[in-house]
Amino acid sequence: MAKHAGTDVEAPARASRAPRTRRFSDPRRASFPVLLVFLVPALAIYFGLTAYPAFRTIYDSFFTIEGMERIPVGFANYVALWQDETFWVAVRNTFIWAFVAPILDVATGLLLALALYAGVPFARFLRIAWFTPVLLSYVVVAILWMWIYNYDWGVVNELLRAMGLGDLARSWLGDPNTALAAVIVTHAWKWAGFNMVVCLAAIHSLPREVLEASELDNCGWGAKLRYMIVPMLKPTLLNLYVLAFIGKMKVFDLVWIMTGGGPLWATETVSTYVYKRAFNWNTFDLGYPSAIAAVWFGVVCAAVILLNKIFKSKDRLEY
Repeated sequence: MAKHAGTDVEAPARASRAPRTRRFSDPRRASFPVLLVFLVPALAIYFGLTAYPAFRTIYDSFFTIEGMERIPVGFANYVALWQDETFWVAVRNTFIWAFVAPILDVATGLLLALALYAGVPFARFLRIAWFTPVLLSYVVVAILWMWIYNYDWGVVNELLRAMGLGDLARSWLGDPNTALAAVIVTHAWKWAGFNMVVCLAAIHSLPREVLEASELDNCGWGAKLRYMIVPMLKPTLLNLYVLAFIGKMKVFDLVWIMTGGGPLWATETVSTYVYKRAFNWNTFDLGYPSAIAAVWFGVVCAAVILLNKIFKSKDRLEY
């Protein structure tokens, strides 16, 4: 009897401790001080390295900054920006990068994924080989392709000469007509493997019964790709395009290493132009490049919002 009585006394105590234990172990019921412990470091890094520099750049765009001296100029930097021909050349080149290059990136990645899905020989080796450029830094990629494009002993020109097409050999990075295209191809080579992995995962998630039904109907690869695989992969391909678009709107490192924006501004982007005006031209004014950066920040945000609205799928595919 005493044993049962002791059990009855301890049961409410255990019952009262259980909710308290669950409350502290459940992250959805964490107390405010516990949330601060996790949020404050992340928020401090975000505001210190992202939010504050962005707002400070916008603030600096209304000044002429020479050393420690600040001279308020209002919207003069923005007015001068409209008359800057080099800026508009950089804008044109950046838009070519942002709208045309992602098509090459995504299309190449999709073709590589389809090759692996179809079971090409040495698929395991090719999967590693095609993805390896993604792991390389821009410095390594830039130097490697500068060797490939070399006029005297580069692989491209040597292949052209070996095929009897020596007249087509040229300085690919030194010719204003080919420099931008050459750098875009280099960028596509680096990121095709990333798009390949995403597309391959998306292809493997497609409904098997639909693909098998098309094979029973003797549907060829071309028709299957056009009418079945690509439509079902549309959300994935559009997301990859938007991600590539955002990255190319702020492209800097590859262009800076390979061409420095030249020749004759042929590969100049907004990012490289901002860097030159801030640190390379000895103008000793950080206000004007801050205005360029502020304007481009607004352009990128507006372009991303517009693309998301255009590409927003009204009819979601469910499979």
